[in-house]
Amino acid sequence: MSEDRTSGGSTGHAAEAPELPVYAERVLDVADLIPPGRVMTYGDVAEWLGEGGPRQVGRVMALYGAAAPWWRVVRSDGTLLPGHELRALDHYREEGTPLREASRGADGHLPRLDMRRARWDGGAVGPDDGGRPGGGEKAHR
Repeated sequence: MSEDRTSGGSTGHAAEAPELPVYAERVLDVADLIPPGRVMTYGDVAEWLGEGGPRQVGRVMALYGAAAPWWRVVRSDGTLLPGHELRALDHYREEGTPLREASRGADGHLPRLDMRRARWDGGAVGPDDGGRPGGGEKAHR
């Protein structure tokens, strides 16, 4: 799967694609698990993996996340990724991700993610999952 996820500098030849670090592959695999309309924070992903931290996850997403659903791995405060706000917002609206409308005084009037409703704990996806962390042991453990 790693050849699907390499980006930048590629000439189109799979043999020339750089090998994806194991940790990066693991982070991207978690991103792929997040259902449409839901999000996990950088810290949630690190906790899921039991390795690294929010900064390491963010670095992986910045370097290798272009082919993954990058908009589903987010900051814990629900702000949209700087420089990618409009692209992310398009994905959120298309997927029905819960948003909180920005106040009129907010810079750029961009909404934030409604983290209470959008955050996914890694459990089953369905009408009864609630999508909130802390609802019991995570499915991966």
